[in-house]
Amino acid sequence: MTAFRFIPVTPHPILGPYIAKMYVFESSGRLPALDRKLIVPNANFKLTLTYRNGIMATIGGKPFIQIENKLSFTGLIDSPVMLDPQEDTQTGTIIIEFNPLGAYRLFHLPYAEVKNSIVGMEDLIGNSAEELQSQLAEASALNLKLRILQDFLIKRLEKSAPDAIYDYCINRIADSKGMISVAQLEKDTGYSARWLNRKFSEHLGTGPKNLSEIVRFKQFYQVYSTGVKLQNLKDHIYQLYYDQSHFLRSFKRFTGATPTDLQNSLNELAAKHYTS
Repeated sequence: MTAFRFIPVTPHPILGPYIAKMYVFESSGRLPALDRKLIVPNANFKLTLTYRNGIMATIGGKPFIQIENKLSFTGLIDSPVMLDPQEDTQTGTIIIEFNPLGAYRLFHLPYAEVKNSIVGMEDLIGNSAEELQSQLAEASALNLKLRILQDFLIKRLEKSAPDAIYDYCINRIADSKGMISVAQLEKDTGYSARWLNRKFSEHLGTGPKNLSEIVRFKQFYQVYSTGVKLQNLKDHIYQLYYDQSHFLRSFKRFTGATPTDLQNSLNELAAKHYTS
């Protein structure tokens, strides 16, 4: 049986406001063939270093490979992801998940183009990524790799400035658990939906409505993925969705399955990845 674990890492205090979570994933090999290796969208961006073995991922039916000792960036995901180690051997991966406030402050990227994609960092930021990868490959100790990565991010953060209107909208969406409307954001900010969508596309890769849908589903899935039976979550569902059909459409969109089918095949990896 494949053994795996998620090792949480506390980010540097300067990076803390921009990082949703930071951890090391270790696995003794591939997961059993019949396991559903599902990763559900959580509104975060990911910077990944596979320092031992590689990772294979499928997003919306499109395959991606994260190569050993290479940095990759995952844009905003709004469809289910399937992943597994590239080879059936020991795997080690550092994963830094940036919240929607963090990615644009650290990387000036074409976010709409990297949505639902995993892209090598050399293709996005060029020489600085290549230099960083060389430093990481030479660092034998895991703690040193983590320090090098965070030092790199802090230097990038120091050169950027916040976008007050965008940050306000992101915080309103988070505080409302995805329940705020675009019309309310228009009212709060004094900017039109068209302007807000353009701003979100620039910093996030998608609009505020889509982000709200992901955040809303996240509230449900955080409870569901712990093994709570669906019949015990009806009150939770109706706090977040208009009716059952609205909920089921959202569930199928973000997981690729029905609630019953997924609960019968949900494995420890899918639950721990989302809740750890």
